[in-house]
Amino acid sequence: MSMFLDGVSWALLITGGFMCFSGGIGIHRFPDFFSRMHAAGVTDTLGSALILIGLMLQTGWEATVLVKLVLILLFILLTSPTSSHALAKAALHGGLRPLLGKSSDNSAIPDKFGKARSETDSQS
Repeated sequence: MSMFLDGVSWALLITGGFMCFSGGIGIHRFPDFFSRMHAAGVTDTLGSALILIGLMLQTGWEATVLVKLVLILLFILLTSPTSSHALAKAALHGGLRPLLGKSSDNSAIPDKFGKARSETDSQS
């Protein structure tokens, strides 16, 4: 059973490392802020969760280390999506808009607080 747990643990560690590495590549390759933030947020959360679960299997069921790793995992699972959402909301509020394909029609892009630009232009 120990060989099986070691194999599963190393598979989780390598997969988590690959997820974090691919998120780093996504930060450099994607075209706009929102795509980059999505790549970083999702892969960072999943990669760190896989790494921490792999480390939990490597601890040998020592209670103090296992509890600390579980608390770190819970902290990451709560804060990473929350911070990604806050960054996206702040970017939208600051006027940054996502790229929407190749169309040059900007009327479908929502303005601040979710209104379409054509609606806000007709009101002012």
